[in-house]
Amino acid sequence: MKTMKLEHIKSILLLLMTFMFFSCDSSDDNVENSVMDLTEINATATSGSWVVARFEEDGVDQTSNFLGYSFTFDIDGILNVAKEDLLITGSWSITSDSNSNYNDDSSLDADSNDDVDFNIFFSSTSNFEELSEDWEIVSYTETRIELKHISGGDGSIDVLVFEKQ
Repeated sequence: MKTMKLEHIKSILLLLMTFMFFSCDSSDDNVENSVMDLTEINATATSGSWVVARFEEDGVDQTSNFLGYSFTFDIDGILNVAKEDLLITGSWSITSDSNSNYNDDSSLDADSNDDVDFNIFFSSTSNFEELSEDWEIVSYTETRIELKHISGGDGSIDVLVFEKQ
């Protein structure tokens, strides 16, 4: 009788442990590990003017090169950079690594191979050409966009952070 109860308890415990094992979820609730909404990212970027809060290239902080500049990401893909009487124009877009833009798929799972890129392009004659990259979106809020770029040559990581003005 006692052996039968013990076997019954073991069976129940085994069943509970199996249930708990399969119901565990390893994802976090932050932007890095959740579904990135491309339309939301686009709306965030176009919602006002931004400044460079941090720019690090090849391990060197170059944020001071962009002090006083205001970045405006227009809905039509035009990127305007202004400082006093100076206006520099470039372009920008948001894409997934699968080459769809934000209008093609409104959400992508950040854990998949479809990382979301924040693409910036300035002409090679511009002082802002060093920002011309396909930046990976690390995280974003209504007031901050954090980006990184891994160099295909040496594997160094560049960091670009915009904050709402």
